[in-house]
Amino acid sequence: MTAPPRAATSSLSLLFVVIAVSISISSSLLRFKPQNSPTLNVNLPPNSSGSETNRQNYVVRFVEYRRAEELREYLKSSVRSDGWDWIERNNPAKKYPTDFGLVWIEESSRETVVSEIGSLGMVKDVNADVRYGRGLLAEGKRDKVGAFVDGEKRPGKILTAMSFSEADGDAFYSAASNYSVSWRRRLMSQRSQVTSMFGAESLWEKGYAGAKVKMAIFDTGIRADHPHFRNIKERTNWTNEDTLNDNLGHGTFVAGVIAGVDPECLGFAPDTEIYAFRVFTDAQVSYTSWFLDAFNYAIATNMDVLNLSIGGPDYLDLPFVEKVWEITANNIIMVSAIGNDGPLYGTLNNPADQSDVIGVGGIDYSDHIASFSSRGMSTWEMPHGYGRVKPDVVAYGRDIMGSKISTGCKSLSGTSVASPVVAGMVCLLVSVIPVSNRKDILNPASMKQALVEGAAKLSGPNMYEQGAGRVDLLESYEILKSYQPRASIFPSTLDYTDCPYSWPFCRQPLYAGAMPVIFNATILNGMGVIGYVESPPTWDPSDDVGNLLSIHFTYSEVIWPWTGYLALHMQIKEEGAQFSGEIGGNVTLRVYSPPALGETDTRISTCVLQLKLNIVPTPPRSKRVLWDQFHSIKYPPGYIPRDSLDVRNDILDWHGDHLHTNFHIMFNMLRDAGYYVETLGSPFTCFDALRYGTLLLVDLEEEYFQEEIEKLRDDVLNSGLGLVVFSEWYNVDTMVKMRFFDDNTRSWWTPVTGGANVPALNDLLAPFGIAFGDKILNGDFSINGEHSRYASGTNIVRFPRGGYVHKFPFMDSSESGATQNVLRTPEMTTADSPILGLVEVGEGRVVVYGDSNCLDSSHMVTNCYWLLRKILEFTGGNIKDPVLFSNSVKQSSPLDIAENQLPSRRTDVNFSTYSSVVGKELMCGSDSVFEIWGTKGYSSQVRGTNRRLPGYSVVDLDRGLNSTADTSNSKRTKLSVESRSDPLGYLGLFYGDELDMPVLVPTHWLVPAIILVTGLLVFLSFWRIRQKRRRRRKGSGSGRYSNL
Repeated sequence: MTAPPRAATSSLSLLFVVIAVSISISSSLLRFKPQNSPTLNVNLPPNSSGSETNRQNYVVRFVEYRRAEELREYLKSSVRSDGWDWIERNNPAKKYPTDFGLVWIEESSRETVVSEIGSLGMVKDVNADVRYGRGLLAEGKRDKVGAFVDGEKRPGKILTAMSFSEADGDAFYSAASNYSVSWRRRLMSQRSQVTSMFGAESLWEKGYAGAKVKMAIFDTGIRADHPHFRNIKERTNWTNEDTLNDNLGHGTFVAGVIAGVDPECLGFAPDTEIYAFRVFTDAQVSYTSWFLDAFNYAIATNMDVLNLSIGGPDYLDLPFVEKVWEITANNIIMVSAIGNDGPLYGTLNNPADQSDVIGVGGIDYSDHIASFSSRGMSTWEMPHGYGRVKPDVVAYGRDIMGSKISTGCKSLSGTSVASPVVAGMVCLLVSVIPVSNRKDILNPASMKQALVEGAAKLSGPNMYEQGAGRVDLLESYEILKSYQPRASIFPSTLDYTDCPYSWPFCRQPLYAGAMPVIFNATILNGMGVIGYVESPPTWDPSDDVGNLLSIHFTYSEVIWPWTGYLALHMQIKEEGAQFSGEIGGNVTLRVYSPPALGETDTRISTCVLQLKLNIVPTPPRSKRVLWDQFHSIKYPPGYIPRDSLDVRNDILDWHGDHLHTNFHIMFNMLRDAGYYVETLGSPFTCFDALRYGTLLLVDLEEEYFQEEIEKLRDDVLNSGLGLVVFSEWYNVDTMVKMRFFDDNTRSWWTPVTGGANVPALNDLLAPFGIAFGDKILNGDFSINGEHSRYASGTNIVRFPRGGYVHKFPFMDSSESGATQNVLRTPEMTTADSPILGLVEVGEGRVVVYGDSNCLDSSHMVTNCYWLLRKILEFTGGNIKDPVLFSNSVKQSSPLDIAENQLPSRRTDVNFSTYSSVVGKELMCGSDSVFEIWGTKGYSSQVRGTNRRLPGYSVVDLDRGLNSTADTSNSKRTKLSVESRSDPLGYLGLFYGDELDMPVLVPTHWLVPAIILVTGLLVFLSFWRIRQKRRRRRKGSGSGRYSNL
């Protein structure tokens, strides 16, 4: 009588076991699915509040100019919220209409008040009143903030320092580099005046000395009775200090170079009318609102030339940038120092990097680029585009004589010296044109045309170091004498045979099947402040061979103010895969502007850009490397921290992380080694993996689309693509410690990510069983006699069996590692940390390394180019270095940690603000091959199509010239179920022959689903059997009872 219930209980238990096993197996398989990048929660934006006071000042910009009183009453009557008030500005601009107001807002009311003011119809936007400044170096003070010593290079702009002290042998600390240098004055007594070196005497003899030219000097002021100046017209103070005098010497020196009359330190234009705008305090501090008022006053008082000696990396400081546009739109010629952040590339300072501003770099008396002079290219255009050529010109900027604060002369160096050298020449050139028609001929574009067309190209530097070359005063004078308003293109020539000037273009020829090579030129429109491109540009080859070149154009349809851009996206057609030689011709563009005052006809000008290009046959796949630019994020707009935490004076990652900026030395090395390196500025779906031997990912901060993760997995496993990853540190505790209060923006800044976005990289590498950790490792190591420095790199925590992993005993300087180091006893040894891993994966190969500092020329300690070459030999050509692939480092078991121990994303940062992935749509940009512009790109294994040009044979780019000698790379991976002794059989699908790792298949959800459904079916079957047994027992039982 009791047996049936026990049987039922057993049966029920068995059912639960079956279900539990099914669910367990399903979930264990599903956990290998890479997780989508989550939308990060917003708790504390990087520029959010956190001020040390309860009030902050904000600039409220309006859509039109009004009297300040009207704007104040408008806000007072429209804003209902409390916790704010209007701030009166008592300066010389008060008597003119203004387009902005300054208000203070209580921190507790900030969001409400800013939102309410920003929603008003007359309000353009609301921005923090940003502080510009630099601590006095003489004080020798460094305040510790968080985990690092407060550095010089901060958000916002700084007064561009005169880099070298006037004291003999005085050491200085560069505001832009991480080293101290000592420099003794070399300006000998017999050295000519800088004015003589440019031939200024020739123009003085003709009667030109800057008369009736209004020169605005935005700086630290000047003393009224200074004996070196004969024509100080006006001094204005825009600061909160009650003085007009210069107590630092910066402004006086700049004025002396421009218009000094002392025989020992002559200026270029001694008759120039000096208008000294004191916009910096004695502590070298200024604010956006001070500059905006001063700029408005310069416009209202009709200045002719303006010299600006501030700069910084923040080209997204919109109130400042847009006001500079307005300044030049009002026909004020602005000259600005390009910055003292050399010799690093990608270090242009704003506003000198703007196309409407004359950006000036520095050279020494030997016509060498000064080490302190910032280098191009501009970085506004990344990742999809390519930077513009800057500086525009260079001038002598080392050991230049200028005026002291009270009397006498001194020698200084820096781009802040080179800038007034050019500004003085501009004043001299302006005075050449009669006042009656001066404004009809001279404008920011025509003056820049005269300077760049008259400049002397130097023999050594490239275009991103010298621009057009050393400014030539007399040549520019000859151009202006007969100048007629016209448009032109700068540079006017791209010549692949002109090396090193045309670097990097001259370093790598064009070939079929490559990503488009982008050349970004500037349109200068001397015909008017606004212009238009009449019709799309045209490519006119000099012969039939030129038809092998396909050019797509992107350009400014509206040219304002005075300037625009013309970008050439150049590709060799597939018919030219075997062509070797030169292609020449012209790109032609027609620009028109409205008639000038008193004219009736539209002004029209034809611009020509000459091309001379080198073409080679398509290189073999093994020698082609694709550099990922798309997944790099830099400052601005986010606080992207430096890669090496040992660098204390440059806290931002702002150099572009491009092949031709801070990785330019690596690029040259790869070219010397015979590699062809192309740039990808779009997602991974936008390139054909069959064309490339290696995809190179270095120091990346971006997230990844799910489609990218899946395609890359297929590219490596099935298409034989080599994948190389150079990561960086990532530690949440350390990032939290790096949070700092920025005096410029008066807000708390928090790192958006670490040196690299390790959680995102781990998602990308998950299909290969590879992951990075969160240690911050530092130390020296050696492989086969090659010594290297591991600088703030990370560790490898997952790697598959059968791979090769190199480990070294490094100290962990992360927050958690530092705690362990404190507890460490002298007899304890440092554990080895895995930093380099190499493995074959299906048809491809993957290499990961935890540090990129050895490739980055910005703050490199030692390079690891030797290691990169050996890695590329492996990933591109399957050549295994015996040291890197020693049996002693082969993994007999997988390296692994639990999922919850992997580095996690920050949840207190709104990453979508800075990301091109999170919350965005996947799209191929104009840096991709023409066929997929504006699409989502390739599905897996799309091959290129071939078109025939008469006279040229068709070559299969994927099986012919574009293939490696190892034909195995073109085969598909064959996954054998029998290759594994799997109890379930199908689990063999998730493993390669040598890998202990999860490998996704397109139907990764199917197997778990089948298991789960099977379990449910078994449950239903058992349940039906149990129900039938119950009915039979119930029927037989009732019969027995009736018989009773």
